[in-house]
Formats: sequence, C-alpha cells, structure tokens
Amino acid sequence: MEATTVLYVDDEDLARKYFGRAFGSDYRVLTAPGVDAALALLAEHSVDVLVTDWRMPGRAGGELLREVERRRPGLVRILVTAYANKDVLLETVNGGDVFRVLEKPVPQDTLREVLRLACAEAARRARERAVREQGMLAVEETVAFLAHELGTPLASIADFAQTIARRVAERDDEGSPALLRARIGNAVAHMNDNARYCQSVLDAFVDTIKRAALAPAARVAADSAQRMVAALLAAYAMAPEQRDAIVVDVRHDFPIAAAPNCVALVLSALVGNALRALDGHPAPRLTVTVGVDERPVLAVSDNGPGIPSAILHRLLLDPVSMHGGAGHGWSLIFCNRVMQSFGGALRVQSKEGRGTTVTMNFPETQKEQA
Repeated sequence: MEATTVLYVDDEDLARKYFGRAFGSDYRVLTAPGVDAALALLAEHSVDVLVTDWRMPGRAGGELLREVERRRPGLVRILVTAYANKDVLLETVNGGDVFRVLEKPVPQDTLREVLRLACAEAARRARERAVREQGMLAVEETVAFLAHELGTPLASIADFAQTIARRVAERDDEGSPALLRARIGNAVAHMNDNARYCQSVLDAFVDTIKRAALAPAARVAADSAQRMVAALLAAYAMAPEQRDAIVVDVRHDFPIAAAPNCVALVLSALVGNALRALDGHPAPRLTVTVGVDERPVLAVSDNGPGIPSAILHRLLLDPVSMHGGAGHGWSLIFCNRVMQSFGGALRVQSKEGRGTTVTMNFPETQKEQA
C-alpha cells in the first residue's frame, strides 16, 4: 500500500529537518520553506495532508490555506502556529477549511496523533471522491447507452410521422380510403410501440438513479462477477424474509469486462422481477448462479409460479407482462438489448408452477479474461 504523503511547510530549516526525521519513517514527507514552494510541490505531487506554519516571510500560511482551498478542496489541512489569537483563528477557519489548529510548541506525541487522524480523514475523503467519480462514470455509461438505444426508435417515430403526413397529403391519389386508413393505422401502431419502448428505457434509467446507493458498490466490484452480485444484493432494498430466501451459488467466477454499470442494472431488474414473482409464496427461494460449466453467465432463478407458455416465447420480442398485467412489459426487452449491446444475450426458461430462470449470457471473451 502506498504511503500517505504529508507536505510540511515552515520557513525554519531546523523545523523542517526535525519533522522529516520524526515522521519520515511513517509517511512520505515533503517539505517547503514557503507558500510558493509549497504550491509548486502540490502541483507536482499527490499530497494527502498539508501541515503549515502560519507566520512566514512573504506570504503567510493563511494565504496558502486559501489557495489550497481553491485548487485542492479535498486536501486535509493542519495549521501549526505560535500566534493562535482570535484573528488568526477566525481567518483560518473562515478561509481555509482547517482540520486542526495546533499551537507551538507542539509535543511530538500530539502531532503524531493528529497526523494519524488526519490521514484517516484523508483516506475517507479519497473513498468519497472515488465513489463520486465512479458515479459520474456510471451516469456517462448509462447515458451513452440511452443515447444509442433511444436514437433508433425516435428516428422511426419521426419517419412514421412523416409517412402519415405524406399519405394524408396524397390521399386523393391513394385510391381506397380503407387502404389509406390501414396504412395510417399501421404507422400509428409502430409509432406507439416505439414511443412505449422509449418510455420504458427512460423508466429504467430513472430506476437506476433511484438505486444510486447500490450502483457504486456493484460497480467497484466489477472486476469479479461474484463480488458484483454480493455488492448488489447487500445494497438492494428488500424485506428480511426476501433476503433470507436468496442463495448465491458461485461455480465459476469471471470479470465483468464490458459495461459493468449496465450489467448491474440488468441484474437488479432480474432480481426485482424474481422477488415480485415470489411475493406471497409460502417457501420462496431465489438463487443467483455465477458461472455454469465454466461459461461466463449470471443466472437468476426462482421457484415462483412460472410464466405461461403462451407468452414465454414472446418475452424478449413483445411488451407482455409476466405479472398478471402489472407493469409495462418492456423490462426483459430492455435487459436483452443491454446484453446484446456488448455481444451477450438473455435466455428465459420457465415452467408453470415450477419457477423461472433468466440467464445473462456474456461473450466468451469474458471467460478468456477470467
């Protein structure tokens, strides 16, 4: 693990040497004799904790703290001063977001403990930054998929609308009014289907945002399908009895090489579907299987009522509902499109009265990278 970097700023040579000798074995220590030199080091190095004197020739420590607040707002700052009067404290707290103010002379044990706390705070802030950055990556990834996925149906809607307008404008040349009505009706039906699909995609995106708490955890674990499943289930909102019904069967782990945020979205949707199917079941069981016969797959199985054979073959093609008419029926179509976007696919298997298994099949390149 890389050592925490501490930048110590003091115009006294002996003070800098003393600090380096006292803490150089515990931290990566950088030293600077003044504000300008400190800013130069901050521009070149990744620094976790800044410790600065207040009164120095030229520019004071308060100026450094304000400049750091502007350039590196997440940096943990400690002020060491022999002039801890009210004005100094007010300027420091109001302008520099200081973690601690220490009054000279500072006992070494006190400074050591404050540095330990400051490093812990720096690590906490780093984790928060990583989650925020990962969150932005998740949004970027999902928005990119949305832009691609919505583009085709929206273009189709525009084309159908133009067709209707053209047919109406040319109605005198169309011959039979019945034929004209049939063509317009067909175009309207296609417009309606495409519009409903666009709405379902947007609904899925909104649901992803609502589940922002689980997305970072699943995303961070994207190097392992097993860890993604564990992180997602740990963060998924469900009742205790639902959680007790879930079993994870890891047979062959593999990395999630493409679109991990979208994969987490699909997995979340499949778990939600399975939990909904098990609602009211006297002995519910939901199994998430990782890898089957060394193939890169994730399978979500439940022992619910199953899917009627009349609609089973249509689930990935038409907007039919698996839940007695509840919902818009586009969920599995959207999930399949997500999987197809990086070379995978969904497979749905079900028997009435015996449950359902939905398998997320990943490209074989996932297996090769495992």
